[in-house]
Amino acid sequence: MKYSLIVIFLCSIFFSNAQIKPAIVDFGKQYVQHSIDNHTPMYISTAKQIWGAAELGYRETRSSSLLQQLMTSNGFSVEVGVAGIPTAFTAVYGKGKPVIAILAEFDALPGLSQDTVAERKPLIDGGSGHGCGHNLFGSASAAAAIAVKEWLANSGNQGSIRLYGTPAEEGGGAKVYMAREGLFKDVDIVLHWHPSDANNANAESSLAVKTGMFRFYGKASHSAAAPENGRSAVDAVESMDLMVNMMREHISPDARVHYVITNGGKAANVVPDFAEVEYYVRHPDVKEVLNIWDRVVKAAEGAALGTETTMKYEVITGLYNLLPNQPLGMAMYNNLKKVGGIKYDAKEIQFAEKIQSSFGYPAPPIIRAEAVTPFAMGFYSASTDVGDISWQVPTVGLGVATWVPGTSAHSWQAVATNGMSIGFKAMINAAKTIAMTALDLYTNPSLIEAAKADWLKRKGDFQYKTLVGDRKPPLDYRK
Repeated sequence: MKYSLIVIFLCSIFFSNAQIKPAIVDFGKQYVQHSIDNHTPMYISTAKQIWGAAELGYRETRSSSLLQQLMTSNGFSVEVGVAGIPTAFTAVYGKGKPVIAILAEFDALPGLSQDTVAERKPLIDGGSGHGCGHNLFGSASAAAAIAVKEWLANSGNQGSIRLYGTPAEEGGGAKVYMAREGLFKDVDIVLHWHPSDANNANAESSLAVKTGMFRFYGKASHSAAAPENGRSAVDAVESMDLMVNMMREHISPDARVHYVITNGGKAANVVPDFAEVEYYVRHPDVKEVLNIWDRVVKAAEGAALGTETTMKYEVITGLYNLLPNQPLGMAMYNNLKKVGGIKYDAKEIQFAEKIQSSFGYPAPPIIRAEAVTPFAMGFYSASTDVGDISWQVPTVGLGVATWVPGTSAHSWQAVATNGMSIGFKAMINAAKTIAMTALDLYTNPSLIEAAKADWLKRKGDFQYKTLVGDRKPPLDYRK
């Protein structure tokens, strides 16, 4: 394979670029696909181990180590603990421009422990599970980076490939802190993907979000013998929630505001001196998120004033909306079409049918997993810390059908599929699509130029500024 690449490279010197270049690129794409196929057992093993570890955000010691070892053993230089985050890392190969980055996630979700069966069966009661498929995400991204590294080493092409190990996507926002520390300042293009129940490579935007904990401090007292001496922190939380709920009538219909009371007192006969509520504010426009967040803070301040308590709040994270990129989206889509969708065998079809029967709502045809959704400029009503990176560097991603069609993310059905053959097949397709898109970027400088022009046009004169201020990464948010 190495010899063949060199022969084609030398031929390009003697023949016209118009004749040879498409053949070189096509051969290179075949090369990275074969590389991924040849190492598939290794990538499946890594994904299985991360699935089994099911570690929560900023606590992914085993999962991060598995990916680090994979990269080191394949010739990458690995730096651990970047941006002050113990489980964050970068893995680098090559030198010079262009610098192409691939994102790798690996954190799990609490309360979603599940076996790889098509019925609810927790492995550990109350345990965590990979309900968003980040075990597949990190493994596929590593596979793509390794295939690109092999191609760079054997083809003579110049450039750098960089894998970013990004912890705590599920509420911890590690990419925000990595972006704030300037880890992407010299990157030309960022590639990523995410598990899904369909195959698509749309140029999508998303919801910006800001989250935080509001803590109220009152005065404890006996609820019956001396209630007049107490000041209820729970009253303050309920007052805040009431005001925010009334505010919903007077904010944009595109906004999303949700909360959960994380501490509502300990005993009914004690006036609670402490209560806590967690809030999320989302909107497609980051400026509107900040506006609504300020109003939520005012509601908290008013609640404290009215109940004669005190209030402190802590911003946990803040994420920008994704900035879509049409040239990159089209390039990713064209490669996804070449790779294709996910084909189930007879055993997988039986598994999928049983999974769909557990939904309690109509499900799409199982065969949809084989299709690739036509390209579109899209939007999805969720949030991701990839958004912050997309405002610093042109960024593109894709979704691959790791889940049975109709499966919701963050569900036991998703956990089950992320640990078995359907998820692994999709993981390999994602790796191939990302690697092939990277080759387009190395071999076609005009694609990078077009992507940067589109990025500058959409960004305008807006200057990125993190929504979390100077706070340190919330390393204990899952404790």
